[in-house]
Amino acid sequence: QVQVLESGGGLVQAGGSLTLSCTVSGGISRYNSADWYRQGPGKQRESVANIIGVSTKNYADSVKGRFTITRDIAKNTVYLQMNDLKPEDTGAYYCRLNVRGNFYWGQGTQVTVSS
Repeated sequence: QVQVLESGGGLVQAGGSLTLSCTVSGGISRYNSADWYRQGPGKQRESVANIIGVSTKNYADSVKGRFTITRDIAKNTVYLQMNDLKPEDTGAYYCRLNVRGNFYWGQGTQVTVSS
């Protein structure tokens, strides 16, 4: 059974940093792409960052220049480095993996940014 697990969330003050990690188990060693989504209080889930392979990256305008998505093939892990965090970045962050057209979601990790 494929399981996607996010970690690294927490409480941080505005201007601080966090790094989220996304790992997968259940026999998946390769995936086409990975996405980070987030859902703030009372908001719809939105795409934050995407990585295709290891070098093609896309970001939401609201996080460009502050967030960086990377992928460690050897560790089968995707990271989201978040700098200069703002209160509006608060929300549950989810990882989604694309495995040959099949999408797998994690349960999410909470990020709370205090002002």
